Amino acid sequence: MRTSIDLAYPFTGDWLVQNSPADRVPSHGTRLFATSYAIDFVPVDDTGRSARMTLGALVRPQAPGAFPGFGRAVLAPVAGVVLSAHDGEPDHAAHRGLPSIRYALTQRQRVAAGWAALAGNHVLLSCGDVVAALCHLQQGSIRVEAGQAVQVGDVLGRCGNSGNSTEPHVHVQAMDGPDPTRARPVAITFQGSLPANGQVVRATPR
Repeated sequence: MRTSIDLAYPFTGDWLVQNSPADRVPSHGTRLFATSYAIDFVPVDDTGRSARMTLGALVRPQAPGAFPGFGRAVLAPVAGVVLSAHDGEPDHAAHRGLPSIRYALTQRQRVAAGWAALAGNHVLLSCGDVVAALCHLQQGSIRVEAGQAVQVGDVLGRCGNSGNSTEPHVHVQAMDGPDPTRARPVAITFQGSLPANGQVVRATPR
């Protein structure tokens, strides 16, 4: 069984690290759906912010388009073959401040709805005996289809806010099979290391 895989960063520009397995495992507080070593990357501007926090944002949801990273390209982190590409899920409002508390109260409902409800629009890539998943993509942005071969850096889609997401970001995980309900998690690194929570990663075009 493959226990780890090294990936390229699936983006360019500045992205904030959240829910990193460098800080805890399981990284998202659950072992469901092979997410033990999953990691989130939030696109930020040159000041390190995803979107300016306003009084309004503290009390009501925000349109995903208010975030500077909404629509940024999401790239293939490894060469492989597309197993599946799921599109069509809407990009919902972002939730920060008090809205994030209300959103958290509906978490159990989304978990009960299964993997697709959590992942939103996503792509599964097969690389030998490992499957990489890239989730929460923008509705209508996915450029690949099942059976298509991709190389590192090919555009898969764009950063969105579909599925279980409080603001536009990309969720990355690896597993030893295509079915997240049955697969075992595979640990990941990026270019030989694993960034910690709060770190801003700057990735340049390959």
